[in-house]
Amino acid sequence: MPTRTVTVGATSGLHARPAALFVAAAAAQSVPVTIRTSDKPPVPARSLLSVLALGAKHGTEVTLEADGPTADTALDALATLLARDLDSDDESPDHG
Repeated sequence: MPTRTVTVGATSGLHARPAALFVAAAAAQSVPVTIRTSDKPPVPARSLLSVLALGAKHGTEVTLEADGPTADTALDALATLLARDLDSDDESPDHG
């Protein structure tokens, strides 16, 4: 089963806006994805409450795991998202 380990880049960790953005991106994937920290079991990446319960702070390493025909693509996209500072990102092309 493909996995990706990534360091959380958001300054507030996986809380509030960064967690919501990550969960929305995970829900958009065609395969189910789990996320875990080294000290907690995997949880569904599509569940905001489960992701928040991980308590992943800035700099925490998390492991993403997925299975299915598009697992690698899904994991690459989500790992790239998690590595960014989602607290300061402005996705509007008019800013930046």
